[in-house]
Amino acid sequence: MQNNNRYPEEIDILKKMNAMSEAELLEFRIKNEKRAKLIAKRTVRNPISRFIKRCIDIAGGIIGCIILVPVTALAYYFKFKYKEKGPVFYTQQRIGLNGKIFKIHKFRTMCEDAEKKLEEYLSQNPEAAEEYRLNKKLARDPRVTDAGEFLRRSSLDEWPQFIDILLGKMSLVGPRPYLPKEKEDMGSYYDFIIKVKPGLTGPWQIAGRSNLDFSDRLKLDEEYCFRCGNRRDFVILLKTFKKVFSKEGAI
Repeated sequence: MQNNNRYPEEIDILKKMNAMSEAELLEFRIKNEKRAKLIAKRTVRNPISRFIKRCIDIAGGIIGCIILVPVTALAYYFKFKYKEKGPVFYTQQRIGLNGKIFKIHKFRTMCEDAEKKLEEYLSQNPEAAEEYRLNKKLARDPRVTDAGEFLRRSSLDEWPQFIDILLGKMSLVGPRPYLPKEKEDMGSYYDFIIKVKPGLTGPWQIAGRSNLDFSDRLKLDEEYCFRCGNRRDFVILLKTFKKVFSKEGAI
């Protein structure tokens, strides 16, 4: 786990939750669930807050989709430069609000037979298999293409998700959407995380991104679901821009 004192709120919460026993963590969830129910009773504030968040998402989605045009041209250029085959875009099933499965849009950054290549690679590399089991990702993923490497380092591979934001399937800020196959690994966190719409960025991004393991991500996402709000979303967006431009925590 990355020790980054530039984001003390997220890191302090993460450290506290990581140090909790199972019983303490259960008590933490119960206490926060009670608080969440109290907040939900504020019927005037909640609809207004949701309306503001959706308006911001629509505005951001429109701007993002406009910028998507030149970004797509750039993605095509790099595929042509590295003579890579396959479509520029691809869709993948992810877990959305209330557990509903939806298709997320991304730029393709992996080879066409990615899943098969991953299975072969993990079967031949025990250390990589353990890394993938813990983190659900690889620091050095053999499936990533040359063009995909550039798109990932610059975080442009996620840009097509502005389409999903505009369609209302995602938000600018929220837990990053999980894969359906990760539902079992999410354990009891699942019921809390699906209560909010998944986001283009979220607490995981600003607290370490690729430097945190899967359990760290779950704890941060659960904590966000109890403390999300438009003011905090704005802070997360600002910190995300800083992280992306510095390429901090990127794979």
